[in-house]
Amino acid sequence: MRKLLVAILAFAITFLGVTNPIVAEVPSASAAGASRALPSWAKNASIYEVNIRSYTTAGTFKAFKTHLPRLKKLGVKILWLMPIHPISEERKLGSMGSPYAVADYKAVNPDMGTNADFLSLVKAAHASGFKVILDWVANHTGWDNAWTQNPGWHTTNNAGVIQPPNQDWLDVADLNYNNANMRAAMIDAMKYWVTTFDIDGFRADHSNGVPTSFWEEASAQLDAIKPMFMLAESEGAAAELVSAFNGNYSWSLLSRLNTVANTSDPDASYLTPIIDSLSYNYENGSFPMTFITNHDQNSWNGTEFERLGGYVKRFSALYFTVPGMPLIYSGQEIGLNRRLRFFDKDAISWKSSSMTSFYTKLISLKTKNSALWNGSAGGDLVQYDGTNEKVLTYSRQRGSSKVVVAINLTTRTAKTTIATGSALRGTYYDYSSGKKIKITSSKMTISVPANSYVIYSTALVK
Repeated sequence: MRKLLVAILAFAITFLGVTNPIVAEVPSASAAGASRALPSWAKNASIYEVNIRSYTTAGTFKAFKTHLPRLKKLGVKILWLMPIHPISEERKLGSMGSPYAVADYKAVNPDMGTNADFLSLVKAAHASGFKVILDWVANHTGWDNAWTQNPGWHTTNNAGVIQPPNQDWLDVADLNYNNANMRAAMIDAMKYWVTTFDIDGFRADHSNGVPTSFWEEASAQLDAIKPMFMLAESEGAAAELVSAFNGNYSWSLLSRLNTVANTSDPDASYLTPIIDSLSYNYENGSFPMTFITNHDQNSWNGTEFERLGGYVKRFSALYFTVPGMPLIYSGQEIGLNRRLRFFDKDAISWKSSSMTSFYTKLISLKTKNSALWNGSAGGDLVQYDGTNEKVLTYSRQRGSSKVVVAINLTTRTAKTTIATGSALRGTYYDYSSGKKIKITSSKMTISVPANSYVIYSTALVK
């Protein structure tokens, strides 16, 4: 991959006249053995992505703040706010532009409110037990960001003309991480939100478009203020996970789930390799963020109902119980079944839905059963070759905390028998009914309803 990236950059330099190319750096030898600490409050947390602009008709911090009691009942812990900065007018897309075209890193979007409004939201969130992280766009700025006036702060061609990151992102200007002054200003801007508004971490947009050395430096300086939760928009055993970030994305899992949902008569072997990778791709306490939707998926690839159809609940049970920190996107908890427009105003219509209790219970399971906790706080994963290839079965165990999961990939009731050895013996609760289940043998047979799943947990969840 690195050779391919270098080749692409060489082409850009030679044929396109692009200067100041960025090569994602490999951590230094000293960093390679490091381990990024996870804040204690994040060990059993689920994350919730907040689209402030679409969350309410007003699209403001004040309006979103009224939803905090509802989200507290839902049980999520980390509120990831999509970019809250002013949006560049120059070259903007749609009527409102992309929130990822930042005009000023040290300001709030006036459409959302004032500094005082944002501080009030953060304080209210903290008082309710939430942690707040900001979406941070470090790879590029908007075209009318004041930084474009600083020579050398952006990538330019041979004629000195600032360039976009690629031909798909023409509304933003690529930043030059060979410039020490720009790097220092970026870290200063990140620190501003921690010292002024007491935010608790960052989700780094397109993190692998920025050198790892920058993220290591930024994380170290931010952690010196307070322990940060850092989420990278990258995937797998990425270099940034060594010391700069706690977790990154599980896109490959989502891709495979989308494929299975649109495959005739799939079996468990479609999913076992990618589920294994959620463990072996992560070391030193790092972990993936698991999901079936987010702002990109919803707006560009379709809702979870469009992509997964009748598998939505089964695959939600899956992504909440495999290794990783589960994500819920704005509106997912009410079964929102439409795409939100990305560059225009498009408010969510909040309603009562059975999906709310569905996700509340999954979040409660995640919170209560330490086998499902995040990173090194969670349990080991074991997958089983059952007697029915149409049923995916696996377990998670950390000490006496255990979970056994069986997911039926068919439209009919299915039974499977798995050899568990002695490790899973004990008393469990059936997740659906709350009834006690005793596993006394080294083998167990599980009957799974059509289009459904079974979860046995040592922690009772009502």
